[in-house]
Amino acid sequence: MTEKKARGAQAGDDAERPALPATSWAVLGLLSFGEELSGYDLKKWSDWSLRFFYWSPSFSQIYGELKRLEKVGYVSSRMVAQETGNRDKRVYVITDEGMAAVRRWAREAPVEPPVLKHGVMLRLWLGHLLEAEQMREVLGRHREYAETMRQRAEADAAGARAEAAWAYPSLALKWSERYYASERDLADAMLADLDEMVAAEAADADAGEDGSKRP
Repeated sequence: MTEKKARGAQAGDDAERPALPATSWAVLGLLSFGEELSGYDLKKWSDWSLRFFYWSPSFSQIYGELKRLEKVGYVSSRMVAQETGNRDKRVYVITDEGMAAVRRWAREAPVEPPVLKHGVMLRLWLGHLLEAEQMREVLGRHREYAETMRQRAEADAAGARAEAAWAYPSLALKWSERYYASERDLADAMLADLDEMVAAEAADADAGEDGSKRP
C-alpha cells in the first residue's frame, strides 16, 4: 500500500469512529476492567477513583453516556433480578469493539494538558478586596479540604492495591494522595506568606506615622 493510500485508509478509519466526549471514555474506561456494572456501580467506582484527579460524573451523565455507548456498540446491557426483591436492574459490560476503541483512545488520543481552575487561588488574587482574616479563613478551609482528600485518596489507594487489576488506578490514587498533600502544604506556605505580608504592611504603616510626626 502506498503512503497516500495508507493515509486515506487511516482517514477513513477515523471518519468511521464515533466522536465521543471525555465522559464517554471515562465511563468506558471504568468498564474496561471487565466487570459487569450497573449505573450505580459505575458512580461508586468513579467516586472511589476518578474524582481525585479528573471528576466524578453525575448519575444522569453516566446513564446518558451508557446509552450513547450502547448505541455505538461499545457496551451491551441486560436486566438482572436482585436478591433483595427490588425491581430488576440493568447492568452493562464492555464489548470487544468497545475494548478495542478505549485501548486505541488511551494509546493514540492526544493527552490534554491539565488546566488549572483554582477557586482559592482566584480568591487570593482578589485578596485586596478582603480582610486579612477572611483570607486566612479561605486558606484554612482549603487546607482542611486538601488534607481530607489526601486521607481519602490514601485509603482508596490502599484498597485498590488489593486488586491486581487495579494496579494502575492504585498508582493514580497515589499521585492524587501526593497532589493533595502538596495542596495542603501550599496552603500552609500561603498562610505564612500572608502573615509576613500583613506584618510588613503594618510595619510600613507604623513607619509612615512616625515620619509624619517629625518636624
